[in-house]
Amino acid sequence: MRVFVTGASGHIASAVIPELLRHGHTVVGLARSDASARTVESLGAEVRRGDLDDLDGLRAAAADSDGVIHLAFKHEAMRTGDFRGAVDADLAAIQTIGDALIGTGKPFVTTGGTLMLAMAGVTGRAGTEDDQSDAGPRVDAANYTIGLGGQGVRSSVVRLAPMVHSDLDHHGFTHALIGCARDNGVAAYTGDGSNRWPAVNTYDVGVLYRLAVEKAPAGSTLHAVADTGIPRRVIAETIAGKLGIEARSVPDDEAQKYLGFLAGFAGLDNPTSNDRTRELLGWEPTHPGWIQDVQTGHYFA
Repeated sequence: MRVFVTGASGHIASAVIPELLRHGHTVVGLARSDASARTVESLGAEVRRGDLDDLDGLRAAAADSDGVIHLAFKHEAMRTGDFRGAVDADLAAIQTIGDALIGTGKPFVTTGGTLMLAMAGVTGRAGTEDDQSDAGPRVDAANYTIGLGGQGVRSSVVRLAPMVHSDLDHHGFTHALIGCARDNGVAAYTGDGSNRWPAVNTYDVGVLYRLAVEKAPAGSTLHAVADTGIPRRVIAETIAGKLGIEARSVPDDEAQKYLGFLAGFAGLDNPTSNDRTRELLGWEPTHPGWIQDVQTGHYFA
C-alpha cells in the first residue's frame, strides 16, 4: 500500500513511518521545509513538499495514494494562543483529503485526543470509543471523518492519550511538565491530584496507526491508550523524584504560573478505556508505560 502521511517529520510519524515500512508499505511524507524533508528522507519515506494550507496539494496527494494517515496539526499556533486557527486549518485539511477519497474504498486515518472526552463532560467513568460529541473544536473533524465511513471511505479516528511518551518524544506534554517543574522548582498539580491522565508509548502508537490503515472498519474510533489513567499527583511526584524537587498542589488561580499552557487541562479527569480498540484490531501495547519510561532518565538527559 502506498500511504500518504501528513505531519511526516513529527513525533508520532517517527514511529508510524518505520512501522509501515517494516510491513511492506511505501510511504510518501508531507514536508513543509528543507529540514522536514531531510527528516522524512532519513525515515525512509518519499518526500512531497507542502503544508496544511496547500489544499490543492493535499487533494492531489490523497488521490495518488492507496491510503492516508493524517498526523499534522499546527501545534505552534496552539501553544501561542491561536487554538481556533489551528483547529480550523486541521478541519479544512481533513475535509479536502476526505473529499478526494469519497467512493474509493481507501483507508483514511485521522487524529484526535482523549482529552476531548473530558472536555465534553465524560466524567465518573472511563471514556470509551463509543463516546461521541455533537460538535466542538477537533470534534467536528472527527465527526466528519467518521461520517466518511458511509461515503465509501474506510475512515477511522485515532484518539491519542495526552501523554505520548518515549525517547522519540521531544516536545510533548511530558516534556512540558518537566520543563515547568524545572523552571519553577516545583512539580505542580491542582486539587488533590486524584484526576487521571492516560498515556501511551510512541512505539505502540506506531503499531496502532499501521493496523488502522490496514484493517480498521469504516467509521471507527480507536483509542491510543496504554496506561488508562495515571493520577496527576503520581505524575508530579514521578517528575519531582527525578529532578530532586518538591511535588505539591497549587491553587487553580496559580496554575498558569506553574503549568503554562497545560494549566487549562490540569484539572481534567480523563481515564480512558482501550478495550474496544484492542478487540477490534488485536492491538496490544508492549512497550514501557509512562512511569517506567520516565524513570529511565532519557527525559532528563
